[in-house]
Parts: sequence; structure tokens; C-alpha cells
Amino acid sequence: MSKLTYAQRKRLPKSDFVYPKARKYPIENIAHARDALARVSAFGTPAEKKRVRAAVHRRYPSIDKKYRNSNGVHIFTEKRLRRL
Repeated sequence: MSKLTYAQRKRLPKSDFVYPKARKYPIENIAHARDALARVSAFGTPAEKKRVRAAVHRRYPSIDKKYRNSNGVHIFTEKRLRRL
């Protein structure tokens, strides 16, 4: 993921953020969207998690499908279960 400088972040339109007024969680490209999901799952409140996930999946619907099998089970969970 490329880093956003202050000037680049300031130039982004408000629509590229999950929280436009606070300019939190930029999701202008798929790399930043994945990073927003990672950050919110590690540090966000349950309400923030729900809002960020909804915004990312609304903008990039294929982001989650890549990590699920045909039964809808998360691939990483499936691999972890096989090891047990």
C-alpha cells in the first residue's frame, strides 16, 4: 500500500473516507480499503467496525468474495480447521 502524504490526503474528496467529516479511514483504492478493514478490526469500536465494513463492501463488493469458498466459509478459517 502506498503511503498518503498530508497533501495527498488533503486533496482526497470527502467521498473517499468512511467518516467524511473526521476524514477517517480513507478507502480511495482497494489497498487502502483493505487497510481500513485491518485497522478497524484491530482498534475500532463495534459501531465503527460495522460502518467501515459496510462502506468497504458497498464500494468494493468483490473484496470479501476473494477470501470465501463456495460454501461461504472464510478461507483462512477453513485452513485453520484443517490443521486441527
